Parts: sequence; structure tokens; C-alpha cells
Amino acid sequence: MSTVATDARARPHGSRFPLLVVGAIGVVFGDIGTSPLYALKEVFGSQHPIPLNEANILGALSLVFWTLFVIVTLKYVTLILRADNRGEGGILALLALVVRLTRQQRRLRYVLGLLGVFGATLFYGDAVITPAISVLSAVEGLEVIAPQLHPFVVPSALTVLIGLFLIQGYGTGKVGAFFGPVTLLWFITLAVLGAASIAETPDVLVALHPAHAYHFFADHPLLSFIALGAVVLAVTGTEALYADMGHFGRGPIRVGWFFVVWPALLANYFGQGALLLRQPKAVENPFYLLAPEWFVPALVVLATAATVIASQAVISGAFSLTRQAIQLGLLPRMQIRHTSAREEGQIYIALVNWLLLAGVVFLVLEFRSSSGLAAAYGMAVTGAMMVDSLLVGAVMVLAWQWPRPLVAAVVGTLLAIDITFFAANTLKLLSGGWLPLAIALALFTVLTTWRHGRQLMIARKKENAIGRDDFINLMADEIPRVPGTAVFMTGDREIAPSALLHNLKHNKVLHERVIFLTVKVEAVPYVPDDERVDIKDLGKNFYRVITRYGFMQQPDIPAALELASRAGLPFEMMETTFVLGRETVIPTKLKGMALWREHIFAWMMRNAASANDFFRIPANRVVELGSQIEI
Repeated sequence: MSTVATDARARPHGSRFPLLVVGAIGVVFGDIGTSPLYALKEVFGSQHPIPLNEANILGALSLVFWTLFVIVTLKYVTLILRADNRGEGGILALLALVVRLTRQQRRLRYVLGLLGVFGATLFYGDAVITPAISVLSAVEGLEVIAPQLHPFVVPSALTVLIGLFLIQGYGTGKVGAFFGPVTLLWFITLAVLGAASIAETPDVLVALHPAHAYHFFADHPLLSFIALGAVVLAVTGTEALYADMGHFGRGPIRVGWFFVVWPALLANYFGQGALLLRQPKAVENPFYLLAPEWFVPALVVLATAATVIASQAVISGAFSLTRQAIQLGLLPRMQIRHTSAREEGQIYIALVNWLLLAGVVFLVLEFRSSSGLAAAYGMAVTGAMMVDSLLVGAVMVLAWQWPRPLVAAVVGTLLAIDITFFAANTLKLLSGGWLPLAIALALFTVLTTWRHGRQLMIARKKENAIGRDDFINLMADEIPRVPGTAVFMTGDREIAPSALLHNLKHNKVLHERVIFLTVKVEAVPYVPDDERVDIKDLGKNFYRVITRYGFMQQPDIPAALELASRAGLPFEMMETTFVLGRETVIPTKLKGMALWREHIFAWMMRNAASANDFFRIPANRVVELGSQIEI
């Protein structure tokens, strides 16, 4: 039995359940739902094409079926969805859970922490490729309507993608209401087109037997191994199943998968296979050639809408992941704008939006086709799968307390499959597979540099610091007081904040009441209001206030102080001054990080969003005092 606390949202019931299922279909399954546009085509149309004969078609279809069954149905839907962090899922939620479980095992926590951070950076590589390949593959239907429309494919895809990123700042709440119904229509269309083709060639269903996959490998060991690099395209988007659990709950996701998404995908893949058995030349675009000629224009429009929805889910996921990374101390503060007054999760981060747009435009212009981009797809997906397997293995042992031999067998099997797919994708390394890995490695360097740099900076500050209690007991009585309240934000509860010492140096006074305020982000998604504020009277009108937030929440200091007022420490905002420190980092050759990493950290410090904006402190109540720190 799991010992992990589960949020009530993971078990929705009643009249909301059908709506949550439709919503999950619209958001969670958008990426994996658009894979039929290109996955099977790439198996037979890649740089190392598999000969188009009956045995190979059935073997490839068998591989697709069993890949969906093992990776999506067994691994993610059945197993990993159980590993929630109080109702929330996703790589950083899983990492936070593992960090909480390994507090007493520092070395294990460090290793798993690095793995989790790398897994998170792989998502960004996926977030750049998904919009580009999805929209390109949909718009390529223009060539099926009329081959002379080929020159318009790339400009049309760019127009759709640029428009998508331009509207992000306005919020997607109103558009999101249509996601579920449109995607549901998409899956119904997939199922109908596939079923009609299967009805013409029902013999294709024999591919459900695993013997066809086995013979495919036995007869063509090298080609079948290469084909795995294309087969994995059928399971892109599985991370979304887990990441969006907090929004919809595991129940609606499972129902949506078993009763709508999985049957529709299988019907369409097997329908494409049946088409290839009848017409091998349809390999040019088996998805669109499934449809009657009169329906292709409408199918292009529907496919484009579906890929835009899939892209939107990935973009929103990048925003959410970035906020979690900031809260967990892996990235500097950024400007986060809420685009909905009612939905906490609807946010917009301009820097992330424009970086993603730049990456997507580059990919479209560089690769110019979904087949070209398919070479870059897969590395990030399979890498993230391996990290998920390792982290969930830690949860099995530490939280669920499964027998270790059972955990070794389960995780070993999952890792063997993940590593096989990853190895197959390494064959695409030089033809584009390097790109998501390069993005992930660059971001991994940034995240670990920020975290290590913060640790170094805190250590340097402590070297010349005065203990908080020593300051209150030995010095507070000798300093003149002025009316009002001063709030000093500090990350270390044991030392006197440097902003306090600089204030004394320049102004020679203390306020009548002094608050040491610490914002603490817990390794849980949400902290309720009744656990938000912890107040301690330090004597001589000094107080320590700790405000606690989950990694899915945005700190709001005025709201926290309102809770402190109700708890017996009254605040009058117009009589309160927030004294914030702004440190300037000076890279040196002191023991710490490599000098080039120190320069990166210093640049990140200079460009971090101001504390008053991030913590929602009124700008007219803030005083900033600067200091320099050598690292």
C-alpha cells in the first residue's frame, strides 16, 4: 500500500468525472494522439527504409502495438500514475517526492537529484520539437490535396506556429474550452478511418500476436533495431500522462486512455497497415491516404487544430515546469504573469515563450519536413523514460515498500526496454538527434550552475555573518528605534540578514518592530493556508515569520502577512517597509566553481526578476540595498 499522500483531485467522482475525462482527452493526449500523422510513415520511409512486404508490415505493426501496451498502458497508466506527489505528477513533482523520501541518504539524494534535473531538461528539448513536427506533419496534407502546394507547406506551418506563440500572453482559458471536444472529434476520426481500412483487409489484425514482432527481429535484426527509432514516435507524449495528473486526476486519464485514446490509436495504426498491405505506394503518407479524397481538405484542417492543441499543451507544460524549477531553487526568479483570475495554473513566462518560438522556427526552417524532424525526435523522449524508471524505482522501495527483488525485476525490465529504444535512437544522433540532447545539456548546465552558485553565495555570506540571536541580544538595545515595521527577507533563519546590517551602516536606526521573513518552498505541490505562516517572537520586538508554499504555488507576501495578522501579528501595509538585499556577484578564482560557470551565475543574478515583483510586494513599500559578494 502506498504511503504517499494523495490529493483528493486524484480521485474525482460524480458529475464532474465525464467532464474531466473529456478535458484529459483534450490536454493530456494531444501529443501522443497526433503521432499517427508521422510514426508509421517513418518506420518505412526513414533513411534506412524497411522493405515493404507483408511480413515486415505485420512485424512493424506488432512492434507498435506492444510498445503502446508495455510503455504507455503498463508503465505509465498502470504503474507511474500511482507515484503521485500529493496528487501532482511530472518529473519535478516526482523528483521532489524522491528528495523528501531520501532526506536521510544524502548521496542517494544527490545522484537521484541530478538525474531528475536532467530528466526535466529533456522535457524542454521535447517542447521545442513537438510543435514543429506536429504542425508540419498536419500541414503536409496540403501535398496530398495537390502536389503543387508543396512550396506552401513550410510558410503555412510557420504562420500557424508563430500565431500560436503570439497569443500565449493573452491566456488560453477561452480557447481551452474547445480542446476536449475538438480532440475527441480527432480521436473519433482516427478510429473511423482506421476501422474502415481494417474492414477492407481484416487479416492485418493478426499483427496483434507478438510472434510477428519476434520474427521481424529474427529475420532483420539490424533493420528492426533501426526501426525502433521510428516506432518510439508512437509513444511521444507519455510524460504528459503523468505531468497533467494534478489537473485531471488519475481516474479520468485512465478512462480516457482505455476507452477512447488507445482504441482509436490502434485502429488508425492498423488501418494504415491494412492500407499498406493493399497499396504499398501509400507509404508516402499513409495517414492522409486513409481518407477518401473528398475528406482530405477537412482532415487537414482537423489535423492542424489537433496539432495546435498538442503544441499548446507542451507550451503550457514548459511554463509550469519553469515555475516549479524556480520554486525548487533550480532557476533564478522570472517574470510570471497569471493569465486567469480563476485558474492558478494558467501562467505566462515571456522569456520561455520567445525562446521556444525561436527554437521552433529554427527547426522548421532547418529540417523543412516532418520526416527531417523525425530524426531529431526520440532522444529526449527515451532519455526521460529512463529517468522516470529510475525515480519510480526509488518510490517503490522507499514509499511503497515493495520487496527489493520485485523492484529490481520491474525496474530492470523497464530500463532494458528504455535503453533499447534509446540505443536505437542514437543511430539518429548525427542526423538531428544531437539537437534535443544539446538543449538538455545546456539547460542542465544552467540549472546546476544556478543551484551550486546559490550554495556558494550562501556559504560566502555566512563567513562574515553575525548570528541573528547574537545581534538581538548584544546590539539591538544600543540602536535608536523609529516608528513602523521593517521586514527583512532572508533565506537563512540563523544569521542576521545582510540587508539589516547595511541598513544600520547607512541609516544608523532600527524600526520599532523588525520582522525576519523567510519564504520556504516545500517538496509538496500545495501548502494549505492554515499551514502557510509560522510566527515566533524573538524578543525585543523582533519576530521570525516563515511562509511556506508548495512548488506549484506562487508566493504572495502581502497575502501571507494578512494570514499573520489573523494569527496575532498585525500588519499595516502603509506603515511597513520591506528592506530587500540585491547582491552583485563577483566571479573570482576562489575555490568553488569553474570561472566560466561563475560568470554564467553572475549574469543570471543580474537578470533575475526583482524580488518585489516575484513576491508581489507593493513597489512603493520597498527599499533595496546593494552589496557585492565574491565567489
